[in-house]
Formats: sequence, C-alpha cells, structure tokens
Amino acid sequence: MVGPFLYLKNELQVPETVYYPVPAHKAFPFQSVDTMKYSRDLSREKLKNESFDKVIDAQIAAIAETGATHVAIATPYDEEFFPFLERWVVTARKYHLHVWFRGNWSGWEKWFDYKSITREEHQRKTEEFILRHKDIFQDGDVFSSCPECENGGPGDPRQTGDVVGYRQFLIAEYQAMREAFRHINKDVRANFFSMNGDVARLIMNKETTQALGGIVVIDHYVKTPEKLAQDVIEIAEQSGGHVVLGEVGAPILDIHGTMSDAEQAQWLNKAMQLLYGTGKVVGVNYWLSVGGATEIWRRDNTPKEAVAVLGGYFKPLFASGFVKDELGKPLKGVTVKYNQKTQQTDAHGYFEVLIPVGLNKADIHFEKSGYQNGAVKLTQSSPKMDVTLERTTKDLHFRVLQFLKGWL
Repeated sequence: MVGPFLYLKNELQVPETVYYPVPAHKAFPFQSVDTMKYSRDLSREKLKNESFDKVIDAQIAAIAETGATHVAIATPYDEEFFPFLERWVVTARKYHLHVWFRGNWSGWEKWFDYKSITREEHQRKTEEFILRHKDIFQDGDVFSSCPECENGGPGDPRQTGDVVGYRQFLIAEYQAMREAFRHINKDVRANFFSMNGDVARLIMNKETTQALGGIVVIDHYVKTPEKLAQDVIEIAEQSGGHVVLGEVGAPILDIHGTMSDAEQAQWLNKAMQLLYGTGKVVGVNYWLSVGGATEIWRRDNTPKEAVAVLGGYFKPLFASGFVKDELGKPLKGVTVKYNQKTQQTDAHGYFEVLIPVGLNKADIHFEKSGYQNGAVKLTQSSPKMDVTLERTTKDLHFRVLQFLKGWL
C-alpha cells in the first residue's frame, strides 16, 4: 500500500519539459503586393526600355522587404509582352519571391487594341502559354488565367444572367491549367480566380468552390475594415471555402474619400487585424505598390507609413508559452485571446500568438472555467512566457498538495 505522503508526492510530479520550435509561420500563408500599374499598364511603353529594369528592381526589392511571399505581376500573356513579363519574374527570383501571375490575354478585355477572344480561345491559349513557357514558373507560384473575369469576354454574369456558363468556364479553365502544370511537373496553384465580391456571392456556391479547390478570391473595396471582415465571413460561410483577398487597399476615392498617410496606415492596420482575426483568410494581396491612390510607396520609392503596417503582419513576431496551474501542471483548453484572435492551449498548455511588429501592443487574456482569468502585457520584448492560473475554489486535497509543493 502506498503511503499518503508518497501518494501526494506522486501527484505533484510535473510532466517532463516539452520544447517547441520557435514559431516561424506567417500571418497568412499567401502574402503579396500588387504591381499592376507598372507591370501591366506600362507593358507596351516600357517593353524595350532597358533602363526600366532599375524601376522593376527597386519595386521588387521593397516588396520583398515587407515579408511578402509573392509579388503579383499583371503583365498580359500575349507573346508581344512576354519579354517584359520575364524581366519582372527574373527580378522576383533575385529577391527570393514567388510570383502570382495575375495577367490575362489582352483580347479578353481588349487591352492594347487587341481583338476580342472567346472562352474557348482563352482556354486554348492559356494551356499553350503554360506548356510553351514552362521555365518561367517555379514551385510555389500562383497562376491566374482570368482575374476579374467578369470584366471581359461574354460579360458580367450579374448582367448577362449566365451564372451556369460562368461557373462552367472557371471550372474548365482550372482543370485545364492543373493538367498543364502536371504535364510540366510544376507545383503551381491555378485556382486564384479573383472576382468582385458581389460576383463571388452570385457565383461561388459550395459546389463551385469545392470544384475550384476550396478557395474564393475576392477583389473587395468597402468603406470600413469592419465591413470588410464581415463580408469575408459571410462569403466564407456561403461558399464553404477559405478566402483570399485578391485586392485590398485604401483609399479608393469614391469609397473612402481622401486619406492622409497616417489615416491610410490606421485603416490598413485595423483591416489586417480584423482579417487575421476572422480565421477565414488564407491570403492577402495588397493593391497596390506604386501608381494609384492606394499606393504605399511614393513614385521615388520612399515608403509611406502603411508599409510598416503591412510588414508588421507579413513578418510578425510570435509570442509563445505554457499555461499551468499553481502546482505546475499544464492546463489544456485554456482560451487565449489576443488581437481579436482566439485559440485553445494544447495538451501541454502550449499557446502562441502573433504580434504585428511595432503594432498593437496589448494584453493577452487567459480564461478557463474553474480558474481566475489571467492577463499578461504582451510586447516584442516578451516573446516567451509561462503563465499560471489560480483555481477559483481550492478544496482540502488541493491545499495539501499546494502546501507540500514547497517541501518537495
């Protein structure tokens, strides 16, 4: 028979120390900045201008510094523009960035005076492009054949009423591109069909979303960050998929009015905070780098305040630690709240939270039934911590154990 003291001593045995790696993941698996105003709009003008390579280099270097995983390059896929596209891609590789190919065939929206093309031509040309230019792709890239597809071809399904045909076209393109990338043995995602948020509500039912790999990509501009986050939640629930913000930014003058640099940074900070907090967003592409009202770098490539905000989420710090009771035993299932995000500690009492670099220093809260709530001031100087929660009621058995803990 085990004596009472030995029994109590055994109960006080603390499990062996568990070591976790330093968190290395990002706020979003896909993090990108868009270059459309330079990589698409200037495609013909700068096609043979070799000095423009300095501009490309400066923009790509700045984007890489934010912690982006990808750069969105919108150069058309027509052979006329391929040398220009290649210059952007080569520079992206120089700075170790993946590419989101976010161009289209000029004929789809009649860019640069190209003649209109049909859906069948679009699919055929896209397959041929992938097979012909296999060396431009790299594992981890994303390829969109038809971003904001509603803006060209047969037209917007909200006006044409051709919802079924629109869905079928996207699914057929996706299947064709997947097969083409399998043929060239490249692991490139091909299901980022960005579309207006209202088009997504019309098109992306659960069946279509599943057929497109469980992803809904919306180019979405609304007045407030709160509205943005709410729309994301609604679209995710309706579609049954995860959401990528194919375009997000401020200010759009007709929606937000004018903003100072500080106001732009504040808007973006709140938007990123709420988007991360939804748990529905797996990718963000900020629109755009330089060249429009939402730009976050000036034309001389000097950063605005919003660059630091974006970088704060693209390459954040993570605080982590363990939650234990007063006897030193790990507490599983503690609710951990920080920066609009909620999680549960694992079987070892482990948790980790994202800290946007230089932003949103706040308390991290710990809650569990039967224990007093706890709070810790979380800053960049406290990336690792141990947290102890006290029981709200302590029976005799627990008090004895607590007393003996000081003797063992």
